[in-house]
Amino acid sequence: MKDKRILYISSELTPYLPENEVSKMAFEVPKEMHHQGAQIRMFMPRFGVINERRHQLHEVIRLSGMNLIINDMDMPLIIKVASVPKERMQVYFIDNDEYFRRKAVFTDEEGKLFADNDERAIFFAKGVIETVKKLNWSPDIIHIHGWMASLLPLYIKEYYKNDPLFADSKIVTSAFNYGTTGILDREGLINKMKFDQIPVEKIDCLKSSDEDYFVRIAIENSDAVIEGGENLSEEVSSVIKDLDIPVLEYQPLEGFTDAYSDFYLNKVL
Repeated sequence: MKDKRILYISSELTPYLPENEVSKMAFEVPKEMHHQGAQIRMFMPRFGVINERRHQLHEVIRLSGMNLIINDMDMPLIIKVASVPKERMQVYFIDNDEYFRRKAVFTDEEGKLFADNDERAIFFAKGVIETVKKLNWSPDIIHIHGWMASLLPLYIKEYYKNDPLFADSKIVTSAFNYGTTGILDREGLINKMKFDQIPVEKIDCLKSSDEDYFVRIAIENSDAVIEGGENLSEEVSSVIKDLDIPVLEYQPLEGFTDAYSDFYLNKVL
């Protein structure tokens, strides 16, 4: 893996959010690839529950300051960064006061999904890509974890399809069972993606009753898939089987490193 450039994008990441299947794998995979000599960049949303003082987040002025257009609205992009304890790795945080200041992640105090989760996902996708463009860092592999990162593959393939920085990048999505996509208003999301000139046929799955439509969008726009979770739902497994792309079966946390390295080098690239 020496000198391969890998961009890791995740909805959740330890130690900044509570440990679960997604947040733990989203941390362990880049850590192990970093140990093997890969060049790593990691991104996640700067949710309001993240303790900035404890984790020593600080704003990167040279990367902040641009506005992203979300459903015809100008939304300021703020970039913060922190160093992973005991590892020579940095995490970039996509921030915006409107979307991420609230002291919660996907739901309110009553457990109800935030009505603007769709806009938050679009903002996160555009924010990551625009920041990587500012860094002028062309990744060999872009690896997606978590539902809020699920729009990245589609936006890279469509909204940024003419950007030379990502022309040779290969997109890998780790599929998990999320239980909920975090999105309620599908019609609203469809209209906001249409505003970005995303082709209708690329978002047809949003019209179905399939509860896994967000991970489906990610998988269908990826170059390879990793079964990140054990015992995936029948719907997700079916989508994976129907695609003619490389697939890595589920690997337990205790022994995934060699399998992931081989998959990256011999199946994805």
